[in-house]
Amino acid sequence: MSLMQFLHRRKKATSRCRKRLSNVAEVSFSFHAKAKTEQFHHRFISVKNLLRTGECSRFVLTVPEKQQEQGRNMRVLGIDPGLRNMGWGVIDTDGVRMTHVANGVVHSVGTELPERLLSLHEQLTDVLTQYQPDSAAVEQTFVNKDGVGTLKLGQARGIALLVPAQAGLSVGEYAPNKVKKTVVGVGHADKRQVDHMVRLQLPGCEIAGPDAADALAVALCHAYYARSGGSLEAALKRAV
Repeated sequence: MSLMQFLHRRKKATSRCRKRLSNVAEVSFSFHAKAKTEQFHHRFISVKNLLRTGECSRFVLTVPEKQQEQGRNMRVLGIDPGLRNMGWGVIDTDGVRMTHVANGVVHSVGTELPERLLSLHEQLTDVLTQYQPDSAAVEQTFVNKDGVGTLKLGQARGIALLVPAQAGLSVGEYAPNKVKKTVVGVGHADKRQVDHMVRLQLPGCEIAGPDAADALAVALCHAYYARSGGSLEAALKRAV
């Protein structure tokens, strides 16, 4: 056998070997890809059915298994501050699911500002006494063109911060856009969209009004960050 013949045979053998290896790799990749696709399709159908029947919420789907194991039972009070109407909402979370407990709106009583603030303080204190939350969250206010109105709203917000602090609770604060982004997915969602998503996350709950829906959204936001961070302290650090 000449050197040229030897090199030619070696080249053909090498080519056949590479082709076989390529076919094996392609078959192996196709097998794994098919298995992954079927597994994903099965999970997608299961998730789709759960969402359609209302047996779970989208929040449940966004939490990795490792984070679910880190969750703990927690009752959260959400507050939407307002001088005339102050919304509140209470939910329970176990790190995996969120359930509605109660919601409502407290109305200020009186004509003078001190009387109205006192009535808000007393009614909100009654809510804490009745439902015994583990943590609270309050929506931040924004400055508008009406300086007097903004100042009065800030004083009502002070009551919303004071009452849970007096009960020894940790209080988180969230900007309105952050609450809407977390619950709805859009930072500039309107009240109708917030109400719809709150009802979707808490199936079967009867909401007392737009202020109560906002308060439940604040509670959902706080519980979501507590769960995704694995602890209440992480939620408080992320609160803005």
